[in-house]
Amino acid sequence: MRKAAILADCPLAPGLNLAIVRPPPGGYEESMTPVKASRPSSKTAHHDVITIGNAIVDVLGHAEEVFVVKHDLAKGAMTLIDEARAEALYALMGTGVEMSGGSAANTAAGIASLGGRAAYIGKVRNDQLGAVFRHDLTGLGVHFATPAGTSGPATARCLIFVTPDAQRTMNTYLGACIHLGPNDVDEELIAGSKIVYLEGYLWDKPEAKAAFIKAAEIAHQHGRQVALTLSDSFCVNRHRESFRELVSNHIDILFANEHEIAALYEVTHFDDSLQYVRRDCAVAALTRSEKGSVIVAGDEVHVIDAEKISPIVDTTGAGDLYASGFLFGMTHENDWQTCGRLGGLAAAEVISHYGARPIIPLHDFIRGKLHFSKHAI
Repeated sequence: MRKAAILADCPLAPGLNLAIVRPPPGGYEESMTPVKASRPSSKTAHHDVITIGNAIVDVLGHAEEVFVVKHDLAKGAMTLIDEARAEALYALMGTGVEMSGGSAANTAAGIASLGGRAAYIGKVRNDQLGAVFRHDLTGLGVHFATPAGTSGPATARCLIFVTPDAQRTMNTYLGACIHLGPNDVDEELIAGSKIVYLEGYLWDKPEAKAAFIKAAEIAHQHGRQVALTLSDSFCVNRHRESFRELVSNHIDILFANEHEIAALYEVTHFDDSLQYVRRDCAVAALTRSEKGSVIVAGDEVHVIDAEKISPIVDTTGAGDLYASGFLFGMTHENDWQTCGRLGGLAAAEVISHYGARPIIPLHDFIRGKLHFSKHAI
C-alpha cells in the first residue's frame, strides 16, 4: 500500500527548496492514498488556460481602519452586497481606480502577461461597465467572447478598500454575474484549452454550479485538466460540503491559501490539511503568505520560499497571480518547483503596487530570475 507522506522538520535554505518527506509512523489508511499527479495533455490546444469566473469591474480606494470599523466591513474578506449597499459604499469612497477585474479574469490577464495563451468565460451586461470590462481584457490579449446580457442587472463591481497594512476588504455586487450558466460554456473553447480554471466565488449560484460541472465534464471528455481556486474561507464555509464533492469528483488541480484549505477540511493544523487534499486531487498549490507555498503532487511535497518584496503595498490579486504563474509553468512543461516559483514571482509583482493586475509585463519581470526546466520564458 502506498503511504502518504508528511513534511519532515528540517531547515530550509533560502531560495527554492524541495522538502524532505517521510511517511508518518504506521502510515495512513488506504483512503488517504495520494492521487497520482499528471501533466496537461500534449494534445494540440488553442489556449493554455481558459478561466471561468465573475466578470467584475474593480474600484480600488484607500481607507483607514476607523472607516472599516465604522461601516461594519469584514476586513480582509470578500462580502457579497446588494445594489443599494454598493451604491452607498461607492458614494463614500474617495478618489479611486476603476479597472476590469474578478479573480479568474485576473488570472487570465496574468497568464497573458507571461506570454501564455489565455481565454475567459464570464457574464457582463451590455452597458458602459460591460464594454469597459471587455475592452480591457481583450486589450491584454485574453480571448473573451461570452455574449453580454441584454436585460437584468448591471455589470458587477467590486469595491475594494485598501487599509494602511496593505490588507484589502472587498464588497462585491454580483449584478450580471449571476446570469452565467451552462449555455455560456463554449464546448469548443473548453476542448481546445489545456487547463480549465474555475473561480470558487462563482459557486454561489445554481446556474454557475451547473456551468462548472458542464465545463469540467467537457474538459475531461477531451483529456484536459480542471483547476479550482477556493477563493475565500468565507466562501468555503458557505459551501463546504458541495466544495468537497466538487474537489473529489471533478478537480485535478486545487489552489487555496492555508485558511481556505483548513476550512475545507475543518482542521486546525496545516500538515493535516495536506494529508486530506492529496487524497482528493492530483495537485494542490497551497499559499502561506510570507511563508511561501507548498506544492502537493501525488507522493511529492515541495516547499517554495516566498519572494522578498518591500514594501508590500496591496495584497489584492496575490492569489490570482500566483495561479497565473503556476498554471503557466504547468502548461509549459516545467517542474513543480519552477511552477511554484513562477507563482510566487507573479504574486510578488502584483503586491508591490496598487491593483490586482501587473503594471509591467510579467514576462519581463520574471526573465532571468529563475531557470526553466523545459521551455524558457
